[in-house]
Amino acid sequence: METRTLADIFFSSVDFDLDHHVTWKHPERWQIISSRQYYGYVVAFARALEHWGLQRGDRVAILSENRPEWMIADFACVCSGLVDVPVYATLTSEQTCYLLQNSGARVAVVSSIVQAKKVQSVQAKTAVEKIVVMDDIAEVNLIPMWSVLEGASLDPDHDFNERAHGIQPDDLATLIYTSGTTGVSKGVMLTHGNLTSNSVVEVEHAGFIKGDLYLSFLPLAHVTARHLDYVCFLNGVTISYCPNFDQLPQMFQETQPTIIVAVPRVYEKVRQEIERHAAFGLKRQILKWAEKVGARYTTQISQGITPVSPAWKLANRLVYQKVRKPFGGRSRAYYSGGAPLGQDLAEWFCWMGVPILEGYGLTETSPVLSVNRRDAFKIGSVGKIIENVEVKIAEDGEVLAKGPSVFKGYWKMPEETKAAFTIDGWFKTGDIGEIDSEGFLHITDRKKDLIKTSGGKFIAPQPIENALKANVLVAQAALIGDRRKYASVIISPHFPLLEDWARANGVSFSSNHELVASNKVRELYRGIVEDLNKKLAQFETIKKILIVPDEFTVASGEITPTLKLKRRVIETKYKEQIDELYEGPHPIETAPVG
Repeated sequence: METRTLADIFFSSVDFDLDHHVTWKHPERWQIISSRQYYGYVVAFARALEHWGLQRGDRVAILSENRPEWMIADFACVCSGLVDVPVYATLTSEQTCYLLQNSGARVAVVSSIVQAKKVQSVQAKTAVEKIVVMDDIAEVNLIPMWSVLEGASLDPDHDFNERAHGIQPDDLATLIYTSGTTGVSKGVMLTHGNLTSNSVVEVEHAGFIKGDLYLSFLPLAHVTARHLDYVCFLNGVTISYCPNFDQLPQMFQETQPTIIVAVPRVYEKVRQEIERHAAFGLKRQILKWAEKVGARYTTQISQGITPVSPAWKLANRLVYQKVRKPFGGRSRAYYSGGAPLGQDLAEWFCWMGVPILEGYGLTETSPVLSVNRRDAFKIGSVGKIIENVEVKIAEDGEVLAKGPSVFKGYWKMPEETKAAFTIDGWFKTGDIGEIDSEGFLHITDRKKDLIKTSGGKFIAPQPIENALKANVLVAQAALIGDRRKYASVIISPHFPLLEDWARANGVSFSSNHELVASNKVRELYRGIVEDLNKKLAQFETIKKILIVPDEFTVASGEITPTLKLKRRVIETKYKEQIDELYEGPHPIETAPVG
């Protein structure tokens, strides 16, 4: 049977008839769902949605951490012709309210009482009629999801099957909201055909096989995580779910996955731990020696060939095995996506015998445009273009894409949709890149202002900067953090008002340098940032502050004549201080420029 829709992916996954279709830990024991049980749960929830009056094209929001019920709700929706709306569990009530309002979701499926109360606090402003809770909670106006699933039948439901097989590739499957540079979230409309065409291509090349185990910990609200689940389901791979990053180290050891797909931040943390334990003395000497040994075999390792020299075997026993152990010690494939990996990190892991296959894509491309593979791998690139899309480089260097996995448009945003494409129909990715003579794509810069942390989270800087500038003591604020662990901010004070404040508070100074170095001034701006952090989503919060003794002006080059920040100029000017900022302790700090 040709795989054309997400419903086809669902039926293909059930046909594997696995005893361990998905697993998760709840609360302290590992729970197992077989393929037949999974089918029954999806049918049961689809029937409930139908009973509640939802009709083809209606929207259902999902606010949850990673757990089996997430994908049960997803498949129940897409097999019924409904459109699901993933919402990050970390968003604030206000941010969640906008997504619910804009999408017009009639049902919200949430993980816990915390998420339920978030929706209830804004429900009157939205179209949400029912709130379904995955946890076992008995409260008025909340529907326990398992009360619906417990009566599931294992027998085929012919009406459900017929309806699901009637889904067409052009039918809308999901609205995935991404932040724009202005902070206004845009609902990316992805069809069944968009998501399925991308997944089917990856099935042919990913190398996943029946019997593999994949630990799903990247947020399912992100298109990459869902794409990976679909690819696993198409290959008969067992999926174990990890609800939050805090549990990840333990989950790696308990599940021992054979496939690792992570954002760069996960790989960064493993390297940092290895280097922390070998920071001094003989251990440091051994690590540096092992790096040199590994570097000599980069080509072999990148081709999947295990070196056989005595030196490499010794280095493997002393060091390389310790690098693989945090991932469970059983993985045969490592992938990275969601944010740029960085050549330094990719090279280091390759030296350690862990070649990381990096890919590239966007929500709008469902998501993969290119990926490295064992038989076509180049460190520093994001791989070769996959077969179901075309990619070319525009005259200004922007990466353009076209193909069946490119999105339908932005929900209720015709002008933004039009602006996202060239006149001849190529999608503008907003990234600058080049394709080398061997066909490998290299992403060299970001055309958009949108910040993407090394954990794969998108942060729109302008709303945060504007909120800071609402305080009269902040003349300019430049949010930073692209490809880094978290967001920080560079603040240029409003010096006349700050000087008045300093005199009133007994702060002595003879220059801007002395002023911003004052502990009282540093505490003042720390308070401003901490007040704002209370209103931000967790991944948006500012961890470090760099207070500079300079005014941002057109003449000095930090701002344009229309008073827009020249971000690259600012980050280049303060590069040394920014690097020092990120090397320091994690808690919020100020670091005046001397």
